[in-house]
Amino acid sequence: MKRQNARTLALIISILTYLVVGAAVFETLESKQEKNHKRKVDARKFELMRKYNLTKENFEELEHVVLQLKPHKAGVQWKFAGSFYFAITVITTIGYGHAAPSTDSGKIFCMFYALLGIPLTLVMFQSLGERINTFVRYLLHQAKRCLGMRRTAVSMRNMVTVGFFSCMSTLCVGAAAFSHCEGWSFLHAFYYCFITLTTIGFGDYVALQRDNALQNDPRYVLFCFVYILMGLTTLCSCLWYRNKEKLPDSMPAMLPQELSFSQAYVQQNSNRHHYTEPLSTGCICSPRQCSSISSITTGLHILSPLRMFKRRSSV
Repeated sequence: MKRQNARTLALIISILTYLVVGAAVFETLESKQEKNHKRKVDARKFELMRKYNLTKENFEELEHVVLQLKPHKAGVQWKFAGSFYFAITVITTIGYGHAAPSTDSGKIFCMFYALLGIPLTLVMFQSLGERINTFVRYLLHQAKRCLGMRRTAVSMRNMVTVGFFSCMSTLCVGAAAFSHCEGWSFLHAFYYCFITLTTIGFGDYVALQRDNALQNDPRYVLFCFVYILMGLTTLCSCLWYRNKEKLPDSMPAMLPQELSFSQAYVQQNSNRHHYTEPLSTGCICSPRQCSSISSITTGLHILSPLRMFKRRSSV
C-alpha cells in the first residue's frame, strides 16, 4: 500500500474512532439529563391540560402557536441591525438558527448570497491572518533586538505562544462582556464565545436576543458585531500561521511586500545552482527539486501539491 493511501486510511480510522469515543462520552453525560427533563416537561404538560381543561388537540394547537411566537420574543429581527447580524452568521457559517428567511425570495437570495459571501469571507480572514502574523513576527523580532538577545529569529514556539494567549484573551474578554450583558454565567458565556468563534453555532445561546437589544442598545450591537469579526480574525491568524509553517523551506517565512514570489524565491536560492529551461514558459527548476507557488490575491497564497514553481510574467 502506498504511503499516501495508508495515511488517508489511518486518518479515516482515527476520525471514526474519535466520533465513536465522542458519541459514547456525550451519551454518558447527556442521556440521563435528557430523560429527566422530558419526564418533568411531560408532567407539566398534563398538569396544564387538567388545569385548563384542554384536549390533546387543543394543547397541540397552542403549542404550535407558542413555537411560532418564539422567534418574535426577542423583538424585531429583520430591521437593518438584525439583518446585518443574520448576514454575519451566513457568510461566516456560524448559522445560529435564531432567524431564518420565511419568504421564498428570501431563501433563494440567501443561497446565492452564501455562495458568493462564504468564499470571499474565507479569503478575507486568511489575508488578514497573514498580515497580523507578519506584524506580530516583526514586533517579536524588534523586541528581541531591543532586549539584546543573541537569537532574534522568531520561532514557531514564539508564535504559537502568542497565538494561544491571544485566543484565550479573546475568549475571556468576550465571556466577561456577554456574562454581564446577557446575564449568563461565565462558563455559559465562555461556551457561547467558543461555539461562535469556531463557527459551530448551535444556537442554544445567542446574543442580542433579550430586551429588544437589537433595536434599543446600538452600542452593544456594535460590540457584538466587532467582537465576532475580530475574534474570527484572531483565530484565523493562528490557523494560518500553523498552515504556513508546514510549507517547504523553499517558501520564505516572510516575503517582502514589494517582491513577487518568484523574485523572493530567486533571492533565497541565489547561492544554489539552478538554471532556466530556454523553451519553458517561465519555470525555474533546480536539478534536485521543483516547487510551485501561485498568487490568487494579495495576501492569499496556495501551495500546489505538484511542487512546480511558476514565476510571474514580470520575471
